[in-house]
Amino acid sequence: MALQSHTTSAPAVVSEAELSGVYVEGVVGGLIGAATIAVWFFIVDLYNGRPFYTPNVLGAALSLSRTIPDPATAPISLDLVVFYTWVHALIFCVIGGVAAKLLALAEHDFEVGFGILLLFVIFEFGFVAAAMAFAEPILRALALPAVLVGNLLAAGTMAVYFWRRHSKLAIAP
Repeated sequence: MALQSHTTSAPAVVSEAELSGVYVEGVVGGLIGAATIAVWFFIVDLYNGRPFYTPNVLGAALSLSRTIPDPATAPISLDLVVFYTWVHALIFCVIGGVAAKLLALAEHDFEVGFGILLLFVIFEFGFVAAAMAFAEPILRALALPAVLVGNLLAAGTMAVYFWRRHSKLAIAP
């Protein structure tokens, strides 16, 4: 399965407005992905009777505060929840920006499509490997399956958003 572009002409010079539109699209796509994960973990945390537990644990881990010995047992702090949510949204905006730029390139050169698919697979694997290597105690506190499901939900919602925005791309049999 490969991505194909309906246009095969050489890439045209990209105007400033087009480039700006690509990055706005990326920010919107990133915010959609970030919101998807946030809603997913809010539902999971609510189900477990611990609203805002996940962003609190991750915020505590990111803050690198010596006053929080174990992020999994840290009391819920609005500051940590907002801090993590902000960082999370920024990271997803960057990921969305890169995805939007790559998709814009794929519309002009369909061979880039395979590279995008490969990059996605490597990124997902890299996320899991880095999380297992550097954040094993945090993953134990959050439950790895919930993290993986949230990550896949975010990737799926972002893919749907970008798919609708890039109608020139099609999957060839």
